[in-house]
Amino acid sequence: MVARSRITRATPLARLPLVLLLAGVASLAMFVPAFHALMLGDHTVSRSFAYSGALGLVLIGLIALAMGGNARRDASDLDNLLSLCLAFAALPVFLAVPFYEGLRTTSFLNAYFEMVSSFTTTGATLFEKPGRLPDSLHLWRGMVGWMGGLLMWIAASAVLAPLNLGGFELTATAEPGQSDDAQGRFQRAGSGRRVVQVTATLAPLYIGLTGALWLFLAIGGDRPLVALVHAMSTMATSGISPIGGVANAGSGIGGEVVIFFFMMFGLSRLTFTADTLTSARPGLLNDPEFRLGIVIVLGVPLLLFSRHWVGAFDVERVDDLPSALSALWGGMFSVLSFLSTTGFESAHWEQARSWSGLGTPGLILMGAALMGGGVATTAGGVKLLRVYALYLNGQREMERLVHPSSVGRAGARSRRMRRQGAFVAWIFFMMFAMSLALVTVVMAALGMTFEQSVILAIAALSTTGPLTQIAGEAPIVLNVMAPAAKLVMCAAMVLGRLEMLAIIALITPSIWRD
Repeated sequence: MVARSRITRATPLARLPLVLLLAGVASLAMFVPAFHALMLGDHTVSRSFAYSGALGLVLIGLIALAMGGNARRDASDLDNLLSLCLAFAALPVFLAVPFYEGLRTTSFLNAYFEMVSSFTTTGATLFEKPGRLPDSLHLWRGMVGWMGGLLMWIAASAVLAPLNLGGFELTATAEPGQSDDAQGRFQRAGSGRRVVQVTATLAPLYIGLTGALWLFLAIGGDRPLVALVHAMSTMATSGISPIGGVANAGSGIGGEVVIFFFMMFGLSRLTFTADTLTSARPGLLNDPEFRLGIVIVLGVPLLLFSRHWVGAFDVERVDDLPSALSALWGGMFSVLSFLSTTGFESAHWEQARSWSGLGTPGLILMGAALMGGGVATTAGGVKLLRVYALYLNGQREMERLVHPSSVGRAGARSRRMRRQGAFVAWIFFMMFAMSLALVTVVMAALGMTFEQSVILAIAALSTTGPLTQIAGEAPIVLNVMAPAAKLVMCAAMVLGRLEMLAIIALITPSIWRD
């Protein structure tokens, strides 16, 4: 009777599988680049998107009609997690069809790689030269990455939080009896209804922030298409650009300043919503992730800036104030960009490199990308909350050396963390390291050099694709990789987006029952 009542109260859309709903949204989105290409007179690209979108809507409508007459139980949280995994792995096959048909000068595998990279907000591209793709295809890449970012916003509280995955396994709500009443009632609601509620709450905010950033960049001097793609890439932390990065944008330093503040949405979920709690006291300034992120964004560039006098004091123009400020800004923007796993490189990053005198500053950006952004944001990486949990554990161990009889978890910040939070965070670190080692070995076996293999593995698992062009001594040409290497990269990007803990949760026998 309970299952029957849930079926009757749920809306028709809420009863459909999540992956089917995502395919429907993707089909509708295809008409945007179709109309854009039609306005530019590119009828080949316009037809490919229009036909793919129409065919997709017809097929999805037929499937929905076939499933609508059957009484179905509500999808469980693990069912939605499986749909999320299928969305990142299988949905790019459908997304690649209009891209492949519109370009017609590449293989379908390359189109699939491009869509996996965009949808997982990685941003690694096989088409380094911006002029290789028409503007409508650049728009589609940006839209796919933007939709992938919105999906992660929604999935964080509607799918991952109830399962205590994605970083929520560290908080006190992961322990029995520790969740508050409001969140407990929210998690006991049907999963379909929960997805609809979260989407209705977060989608307008996501769209509004993207529109505001688009307006600011357009006023700053960017072309409308460039401003839109950069705005979508910033909110989704995908780093996709139709002109090779924000360093080539017409908005200049003003555009970088605006993007800098919008990239802070990747440091903490509390910057845009309070539906999930990771701090003991309300307020952004009390959030440990945001505070740790600000410390890194300010501390690392200051260390690079001060090295000009410590390790490179013989460089000329020591007292050149404009050059000093440009170098400091280039370091701050680039560190925040890679910490949030966006991957935009500041126009002043080269000046920051020469100012600091470091020969391999790409290692700093790789470290920032590995650390990643906030839990339940569009950022990838290990996540700041896990780093903070290990910091608290180290601080506690040092206190016990001085006061062996002291009682831990006395502070408000510590009480919000799970009792075994550091242990869980360390397990994730080990799993992440093993995944990194496995992908590196496989890529090396497929013909890549060791340096290239490490950079590709970090870029895929941290969802920071621009690392392939910046971190090494020379940019990595992804288009010349073997087909098997491209498929391994696709699998690594999906693994980095969902995290290993979510993949392990899918192996549990309970999802295969019924």
